[in-house]
Amino acid sequence: MGVLEAICVSVEKGTVKLPVPSAKLRESWGIEGDAHAGDWHRQISLLAGESIDLVREKMPELDYGMFGENLVTRGIDLARLVIGDRLLVGEQVVLEVTQVGKECHNGGCPIQQATGDCIMPREGIFCKVLAGGKLAPGSAIVKFV
Repeated sequence: MGVLEAICVSVEKGTVKLPVPSAKLRESWGIEGDAHAGDWHRQISLLAGESIDLVREKMPELDYGMFGENLVTRGIDLARLVIGDRLLVGEQVVLEVTQVGKECHNGGCPIQQATGDCIMPREGIFCKVLAGGKLAPGSAIVKFV
């Protein structure tokens, strides 16, 4: 079992997301108020806190949301997830993996430009919301069939 470490949102695509204390996820939509919410397959993005920690070794000032991730997880092996896997987050939110990885905006995000690498293209997990609800950091995350 893992835990939700942070929730991040932005009002415009292609910008850094900012941490928020809680969020409401809507079925078939995503996080209310987030630029990536909508009727498509990448409603929510996830990134492992453990991966962010490794980048912080080169960029200590790195904050949650700078990769454009919505949910930062800890203690769940996101690298083992495949398209179609489902996650229960909190008591009622159900996410389904729809994509693994993506290209950085404009040929390279500021993190890639500063460090020579970006983890989001390899390690970012994208999901659609099958069941909505409210979330806050500290919520449990489990993979289920």
